[in-house]
Amino acid sequence: MKLLLTSGGVTNPSIRNALVGLLDRPIDECTALAVPTAQWGHPMCGPASVRGFVTGERHGVGLTALGWASVGVLELTALPSIGEDRWLPWVRDADVLLVDGGDATYLAHWMRTSGLADLLPSLTDTVWVGVSAGSMVLTPRIGSEFVAWADAPDDRTLGLVDFSLFPHLDVFPTNTMADAEQWATAIGGPAYVIDDQTALTVVGDSVDVVSEGTWVRLP
Repeated sequence: MKLLLTSGGVTNPSIRNALVGLLDRPIDECTALAVPTAQWGHPMCGPASVRGFVTGERHGVGLTALGWASVGVLELTALPSIGEDRWLPWVRDADVLLVDGGDATYLAHWMRTSGLADLLPSLTDTVWVGVSAGSMVLTPRIGSEFVAWADAPDDRTLGLVDFSLFPHLDVFPTNTMADAEQWATAIGGPAYVIDDQTALTVVGDSVDVVSEGTWVRLP
């Protein structure tokens, strides 16, 4: 897949331009599926925040309100009960998956359980846009600091990219650069620290930073 890994979403013109570049055509010609699943695994999220993501009303103009040709909702917890013959065409026909934040370990669990994780390598023309946990889920580990799901066995996620992400730099009291440096030491591998005005694009082996804010690569 082509990846746009963000901390806070499409928050500035540079990130929006990067998204259009990955899509290779205007947003209003593309179909999107919104994936809210990660929210159910985080105690700070719930029905109201899920609605805000799906409608695009959260934090002003959200991912689903960027002007897509159409937007649907893909709830991963439902997929095992309806069969691949129904949901596979929905995913294959979408130009972009908009994957919200919450708990990345919960999201990873349902990506594996639903079968979506196994499908991702075949979606070569699809763009994945992640927000916070929706980005972190593709990394090898997220660190114990970001595990909020009580049933998570550890902090490991899908490992589809070879670096970890520390999002929301300076947004929360525990998301300072000092916190990020301590986190990176425990992670023990390459990592990016990004604020909400920063994103990473990943196409094949190429990783590029798109930012109108602050970011650091560690170590």
